[in-house]
Amino acid sequence: MASPSSYMAIVTTALLILFLGSSTAQLSINYYSKSCPKLFPTVKSAVKSAIAKEARMGASLLRLFFHDCFVNGCDGSVLLDDTSSFIGEKNAAPNANSARGFNVIDDIKSKVEKACPGVVSCADVLAITARDSVVIVSLALLIISIIFQNQAYFPLNMCFSCNGLLQLGGPSWNVKLGRRDARTASQAAANNSIPPPTSNLNQLISRFQALGLSTRDLVALAGSHTIGQARCTSFRARIYNETNIDKSFAKTRQSNCPRASGSGDNNLAPLDLQTPTAFENNYYKNLIKKKGLLHSDQQLFNGGSTDSIVRKYSNSRSNFNADFVAGMIKMGDISPLTGSNGEIRKNCRRVN
Repeated sequence: MASPSSYMAIVTTALLILFLGSSTAQLSINYYSKSCPKLFPTVKSAVKSAIAKEARMGASLLRLFFHDCFVNGCDGSVLLDDTSSFIGEKNAAPNANSARGFNVIDDIKSKVEKACPGVVSCADVLAITARDSVVIVSLALLIISIIFQNQAYFPLNMCFSCNGLLQLGGPSWNVKLGRRDARTASQAAANNSIPPPTSNLNQLISRFQALGLSTRDLVALAGSHTIGQARCTSFRARIYNETNIDKSFAKTRQSNCPRASGSGDNNLAPLDLQTPTAFENNYYKNLIKKKGLLHSDQQLFNGGSTDSIVRKYSNSRSNFNADFVAGMIKMGDISPLTGSNGEIRKNCRRVN
């Protein structure tokens, strides 16, 4: 017969599933179909404009959604500025000097407010923006990436501010909506919930499982590192101290990231050296070649339980796309505020 503690664990799990189910059941892809019919084209146009001005912005906006959902759920709390009553998430260790795109979200929210005043939450704006950022890439920058893919150095500073034609890039999906905005934020929660780039595989799996995300979700969502850049301070220890790294790759990265701490800390390197503005599966191919930029990246292919998933995605872009979409939808379901909880912020930086 099961012990009382076993019964309690079963009841607790059942209540958690019931709570999460009741919250996510209120989300719908048609939530704003009548109240804000121009929502999707309004957001898409603004995201296109932002990425055309700076190709890196797509990755930055996607990252904001990750960092929002990982801290007390997808509630727009990452967008809040500090106040006299709480210290927000913007200056938490995972976000300080690296989280960006807040001005773009402000611009998108302003345009949405003009179309539908007081209707759409900042949390939902962030969710739609993340999807559109994956879909949109700069064609001109993609061509440059391909030209330089066999070179030791890809001249990022030459082209990350270039304007370019836009085309479809990564996979698309229907975004579930109906989230409301948090009235507070927590720097401590951000520090404790967002996996740092120094995480080992067990730590990564644990952080994801705590949010109801599987190991497969972890590997698929890590594929977002097929776009974007990282600061020298995030990968310095890996390129100088680790052995499970391609030597020529390490040398290339060292050219722009000095060994001494405090020197070049904010110098940037692409997470995917070959095609840093194209959303595809090169990230996984790089891991197999021991060319993962971050320690946490290479942990996904280092003789552990996730090696087979990395191989699968490296061999099939369609498998990666399908699992990435499933992971994004699942992540978007993490603890949304619905019903009378939270609010619809007029300004994403502060509560009403």
